[in-house]
Amino acid sequence: MLTGLLFVCASIGYFAYDLPLASNLETPSGRSFSFTNTDGNGFAFRGVYQGEAQTFEALPADFVQAVIAIEDRRFFDHAGIDWRGIARATWTNLRAGGVRQGGSTLTQQYVKLAYLSPERSLRRKIQEAILAVWLESRLKKKEIFRRYVNLAYFGAGAYGVDAAAQRYFGKPVGRLDLAESAMLAGLIRAPSHLAPTHNLEAAQARAGTVLKAMIQTGRIEEDRATKAIARPASPKTLAGTSASDAYFADWAQGQTRERLGAAYGDFNVHTTLNPSMQAIAESVINERLAQSGQKLEIGQAALVAMTLDGAVVAMVGGRDYRTSQFNRVTQARRQPGSLFKLFVYQAAFDAGFSPDSRLTDKAITVEGWSPENYSKRNLGPVTLRDAFAKSINTVAVQLAEKVGREKIIEAAVGMGITSPLTANPSLALGTSSVNLLEITAAYGAVAAETARLEPYGVRAIDAGGQPLFQHQTAGGTKPANTRRRTRKVLRDLLASTVEHGTGRAARIGEAAGGKTGTSQDHRDAWFVGFSNDLVVGVWVGNDDNRPMKGVTGGGLPAEIWHDFMLRSRPFRHQAATRIKLTKLPHISAPADITARGKDKREDAGLPGLKSDTAKKPLPLGSQQQQPRKPERFRGSPKVIDTATLRFGETEVRLVGVGRGSESFIGNMTSYIGERQVLCKPYTVQTHRCEVGGFDLSEVVIFNGGARAANDAPAYLRKAEKRARKGRRGIWAR
Repeated sequence: MLTGLLFVCASIGYFAYDLPLASNLETPSGRSFSFTNTDGNGFAFRGVYQGEAQTFEALPADFVQAVIAIEDRRFFDHAGIDWRGIARATWTNLRAGGVRQGGSTLTQQYVKLAYLSPERSLRRKIQEAILAVWLESRLKKKEIFRRYVNLAYFGAGAYGVDAAAQRYFGKPVGRLDLAESAMLAGLIRAPSHLAPTHNLEAAQARAGTVLKAMIQTGRIEEDRATKAIARPASPKTLAGTSASDAYFADWAQGQTRERLGAAYGDFNVHTTLNPSMQAIAESVINERLAQSGQKLEIGQAALVAMTLDGAVVAMVGGRDYRTSQFNRVTQARRQPGSLFKLFVYQAAFDAGFSPDSRLTDKAITVEGWSPENYSKRNLGPVTLRDAFAKSINTVAVQLAEKVGREKIIEAAVGMGITSPLTANPSLALGTSSVNLLEITAAYGAVAAETARLEPYGVRAIDAGGQPLFQHQTAGGTKPANTRRRTRKVLRDLLASTVEHGTGRAARIGEAAGGKTGTSQDHRDAWFVGFSNDLVVGVWVGNDDNRPMKGVTGGGLPAEIWHDFMLRSRPFRHQAATRIKLTKLPHISAPADITARGKDKREDAGLPGLKSDTAKKPLPLGSQQQQPRKPERFRGSPKVIDTATLRFGETEVRLVGVGRGSESFIGNMTSYIGERQVLCKPYTVQTHRCEVGGFDLSEVVIFNGGARAANDAPAYLRKAEKRARKGRRGIWAR
């Protein structure tokens, strides 16, 4: 007996010797964002919301009873380990032939959250039991319960019951009713899967299970539970919103991070999103794709609308956010085709050309490359006004060679294009890829007669009523006098394109201007246009770069633009700009266009390329590469290195993580444990991955596991500074 007792004591000492009393990695301080639209209604949450710590007495009795009924029925009777519960769970699992019940007590669950890593091993289970018994001897039951529900994760970035009550129901925890209490209690077991913001049906079913458990254990009257089951809870703070709002929220979150820097806390973000116009944008895209998508072999569409001071009032980044979080407004870079001619003509007019200048539409060859018009015909001498309205390729290329490709790039960059541009012969025909947001803003600068238009989605930020940021609308920077005249000329030409050119499908019975664009083989089709109060860009295409069936910018994109502008007319006053604009000019049709009024030719980029040297390679853009389709990943990945995860056979690169330490890989693996990792595309090559609501890139860099990459976002560079200051990881020496 003495030998056995000594063995038990030695074993306990052995397992207790290296009890970890903290997680392997520190997580950055919590930061959450609550987004409201222009009506003042919340439509999205992002980040980690920690809420207020609650006393046991402040918790609703229904919530306490619900948690105990579903998680640990004998919580107030056992001493940290429930041997009866373990026996019952073992018997149930043996009969079922698999794991159906667990024997962990609330105290053990709290120990795992507060002290231990998620590792599953016999050693960890013994350490968990030791700590549970120790805590039970030091703390009262109510204190353990209080600590547990204040620390537990409830999904959607909410840590603690108060955060969950605020996030899902928009109320303090003390005001939860029975149905809401049952739903929150049910989330504890699988919060990521059951969060009602993305799986309401499962969350309500789990709440019903909780209520039935309360009846079985005599913790509630059956009639009350029956009524709560018949009328289940649902998230009130997200009522009336659509999944497409999430594209805007993701983009606005990035802007918010830039504004706040390294500040941490719970922030209210007041955005420019107009709910009426957002709903119209989503419905127009869904309707048009339902009508024509399959027939025309179109998989995706995107739309962004902004006022003429840059406030984004609507953004649809794709067909369905639930299946793809890749934002085709801000993240996708595609060839704009003839949309890029705006910058060619801008540079030409700056160099002294005018709309009445004439060039000859004829066959030309530049560095062994011969562009053709979409019609495969040449019209001879034409004015630049006609060439722009009819999107004549040969004239645009001639202009580019006369003005200089570098001047065109300079004009594009000056108007807000930040994507890399290559000065090859096909530059004038839009073979350098851009995103929809930046090129729409460039057209907005022309509409507003400003040098540049900066898109923004955040109007103001506050924390607990304390103002932290207020967007200042300066109305855009006025260009130099020469360029101001050029802006007026370009507005004139864009109006002519809608009235008599390739954009006729976009006519809406009011002053408007715009331009069509189509890339080679109909892989991308665009229309960007404006009225006196709004500029709107539309793109349609396929994520895998497959050609569509004859779709041009003057077709479906112009029709989507037309529908959106007509339906949004009653709501545009809600998004009024502070810029006073002159009326768009009314363009009378020139004689040569009127005579050919039935000509519906559209520039489709670079069809029918010819080369006078058969062996000479075509310029950049004439050969299409098949980019990798952006994917979303969820699961428990393998850590390859500090910047790389592997889901199955696919490796995912973390955004902004540079050179790291091999010794940190074990820490990352332990930190992730068996928790679900959600990775969303950030660029074509990188993903932003979250674990328990925290950005994994930020966790790695914040703990000194790796340096921030040269192109890392600002918030990751600031995390590196904090790691240096705290001498963490690689900065410890």
